[in-house]
Amino acid sequence: MTQLSNDWADHLNEEFTKDYFKELKRMIEVEYETNSIHPACEDVFAALDYTPYASTKVVILGQDPYHGKNQAHGLSFSVRPGNRIPPSLRNIYKELKEDLGVQPPDHGSLHSWAEQGVLLLNDVLTVREGEANSHRGLGWEAFTDAVIQSLNERKKPVVFFLWGKQAQKKGSFINREKHLVLTSSHPSPFAAHRSFFGSRPFSQANTFLSNNGLAPVDWSLPPARTETGAQTSL
Repeated sequence: MTQLSNDWADHLNEEFTKDYFKELKRMIEVEYETNSIHPACEDVFAALDYTPYASTKVVILGQDPYHGKNQAHGLSFSVRPGNRIPPSLRNIYKELKEDLGVQPPDHGSLHSWAEQGVLLLNDVLTVREGEANSHRGLGWEAFTDAVIQSLNERKKPVVFFLWGKQAQKKGSFINREKHLVLTSSHPSPFAAHRSFFGSRPFSQANTFLSNNGLAPVDWSLPPARTETGAQTSL
């Protein structure tokens, strides 16, 4: 669990040497040996594998992976093809249609966003099957803080989607003078009506990217494809 496949290694390898990560690694390895853990080992760092540091334009910050069988694949809000689209993602699709007129796909895989520079990062990168938040507090939060901090320090600006109080708290240190931080309520059915619907994050992100000389994201989603897994090993 200490290998990254691209330029993220240059920015995060130091984290692997810290005491908190060594203890996290020990605990997570035991969890994989004794429980059903999601996502699969090879997908734990999928968000970083699919979206290199230098290519990151947008960060969509989630909480922890889906805890149902065969749902999570290492990308926040995204599910493997063949799964029902989760309620929060349905609301994301609804807002995307209202914002940009993009027709929702019949699947929940967000791979094409990740490959365009949208870092689909969860706060916590693993979870025990059927037990939401079961790996919260083990140390992942410190690691993903380091991911965000490394982008915060980058000269090239980034758009951060911070949906819900937890994401907003985690991203409180982001430099708003350099980066665009878009906040609203979480897209879950319990909160989306508060300020997520009508927030138009996708068009705002593309306007910001264009104004800063960066290619906008094509937020439309092609048909689902067969997955081959990410490149990181545990």
